[in-house]
Amino acid sequence: MTESDTPSWGIDPVPERLRVLGVLDGLLLWTNLSVSLLVIVAGAFLVLPPEQFGLGLSLPVALGAIVAAAIVGNLLLGLGGLIGADARVPTMVLMRAPLGRRGSYLPTALNIAQCLGWSVFELIIIATGASALSQQLFGFGGVPFWKILFGAIATGLAFLGPVGFVRKYVRKFAIWVVVVSLVYLSWWSLHGQHTVALWHRPGAHAFWPGFDLVLASIISWTPLVADYTRFSRSRAAGFWSAGLGYFIPTVPLFALGAVIALSRHISDAPGLLTAVAAGGAASVLALLALTVDESDEAFANVYSGAVSLQNLAPRVPQRVLVAGVAAVATVGALVIDLRNYQPFLYLLGSFFVPLFAVLLADWLLAGRHYEPEHVFRAPELRVEMVAAWLAGFCLYQWLYPQGPSWWTDLVAHADPHALPWGGASIPSFATAFGLAAIARVLARRPILASA
Repeated sequence: MTESDTPSWGIDPVPERLRVLGVLDGLLLWTNLSVSLLVIVAGAFLVLPPEQFGLGLSLPVALGAIVAAAIVGNLLLGLGGLIGADARVPTMVLMRAPLGRRGSYLPTALNIAQCLGWSVFELIIIATGASALSQQLFGFGGVPFWKILFGAIATGLAFLGPVGFVRKYVRKFAIWVVVVSLVYLSWWSLHGQHTVALWHRPGAHAFWPGFDLVLASIISWTPLVADYTRFSRSRAAGFWSAGLGYFIPTVPLFALGAVIALSRHISDAPGLLTAVAAGGAASVLALLALTVDESDEAFANVYSGAVSLQNLAPRVPQRVLVAGVAAVATVGALVIDLRNYQPFLYLLGSFFVPLFAVLLADWLLAGRHYEPEHVFRAPELRVEMVAAWLAGFCLYQWLYPQGPSWWTDLVAHADPHALPWGGASIPSFATAFGLAAIARVLARRPILASA
């Protein structure tokens, strides 16, 4: 077996000879995917005041929300990785089992949209960081140039596929340089600051909105996780690589964004990168490493966007889809100015938190194992399971309306009310999981379609 066998593997179950990612490989992959400038910027959103699109949390409340959401979110991500390693198919193909073949098309379309959205955000944040560096060093910003360049780099990495990406990129460069950069930035963010004053700086006590924001950032990976853990050597490798690998950097990165925003008096979240670039030679080098490393998140979203499209068009070559997704994302980054993605995170949470609950309930009641027949011979549509998912989505939106103004105005007619505990994510997950479990037990519809 060579690595060239894996990059364009389609939607069929991955054979044993291609299941080559061990726990260490998976840990490196998911740790590297977790290290993101977007995560640092999201940490800033937690403490920035509402007029700057933030939640205005105090630092202790923000850290509490980060830790709690990181534990819950990465447990779910690890379970998603385990299910992917068990079934050995991409996540959107996996969704055929609980929702039916045609029932999987709606989450597939939503996942393609989120992959494109994240790709656009990634290219914008990479270009912002690269522009801040080049402006500081050479007096040249060139944001469009950086968007096109890193769009091309993301395309090349996506052509490698998960195995080639880990072994040719992550092992040799990414994670080791990034660790040093993050250690330095952590020191820089607190150097010369009164840490006690930062800790006691007043702020909002809105724990649950902070929890939902962090959880949404993590849960947005559950529709992608099996795209990578299908190459894991075992179910345990899939669980620990995704759950633990993504968890390790999550808390320090969110915390770093919050601390930088407070200690350096950032006026808006994207301005965080400009502040780092102006922090001296070592800060410039650290930001350079993180900016280059950010291309792996763009890789993941381009690759998974293409793999998700294969659930709709399995006969189209994956490389063609990769090139198409990358091209659309690059054009989107050039023509769209998306500086505030906090509402986008909440909207993703409302879709994908209850979706994963339905998948988990169905998988558990299927005996904690999916055979290929459960996926490829599923009925056309499982109405009851789709209804469970949509019920969870509606509850999330009723508790915490998110989306375009026309949608939130419509939800307002339902007189939405936030709960004093649990935020929106936990009630939404519990509702979808419970309804899916009841539907799975009571449904008289056959688990497999007729041959």
